[in-house]
Amino acid sequence: MSSRSNYIYGLHAVQAVLEKEAETVSGLWLEHARRDARAQKLVALAREAGIEIKKVKREELDARVGEVRHQGVVAATSAVSARDEAWLKTFLSSLQDPPFLLVLDGVTDPHNLGACLRTADAAGVHALIAPRDNACGLTGTVRKVACGAAETVPFVQVTNLARSLRMLQKQGIWLTGADAEASQDIFATDLRGPLALVMGAEGSGLRRLTREHCDQLIRLPMHGSVQSLNVSVSTGICLYEALRQRKKKAE
Repeated sequence: MSSRSNYIYGLHAVQAVLEKEAETVSGLWLEHARRDARAQKLVALAREAGIEIKKVKREELDARVGEVRHQGVVAATSAVSARDEAWLKTFLSSLQDPPFLLVLDGVTDPHNLGACLRTADAAGVHALIAPRDNACGLTGTVRKVACGAAETVPFVQVTNLARSLRMLQKQGIWLTGADAEASQDIFATDLRGPLALVMGAEGSGLRRLTREHCDQLIRLPMHGSVQSLNVSVSTGICLYEALRQRKKKAE
């Protein structure tokens, strides 16, 4: 593999790809000292898929992926292909339930993207949408932090986020943006029905054009001394408030 982005690492991430997309794995390396139950689970999955496991020293794993927490396992895979706007339109028309989407406006930190994917999977989000430029893609770090969610939550990269937001509105999806300056409290906001939760980038928040496309803006109440929360933390709170309301409606 010539590109480090085609390596995934970490027990959860490698197990997820072996369980869901084993055909994409072209190489698998396990630290020879690992003989615990979690490592043996990977060995069993690899054997079931007909994938050879190479037992190597930790230094070889470090040489492949660098100074990261690979937990003694690295896999070489085909790069996960992001979906596009055409796929998204078709996907939305096939949904039986009201769409529940997450839009990230320029999140660049792979740990934040991975954490957002993981929470999106847990909350039942149908797809995550992000711009192609000036934003993080599905790197090895993202897939490790996501703990398998990168293989379950469709990741849609679009070339023009504003155009995609207009498309969502035409599909009847309500765009709800999180903004620290908004007057509307999230806990007093109806988040049921077709919804796209729009979250801003680390530090800078929503871009002006993105904010202007939102149908409503909400804020998280802040009662302490801090002025803002990490984007993945804010996303988790917002998604679970939406999930709480949507489950209550279903009951």
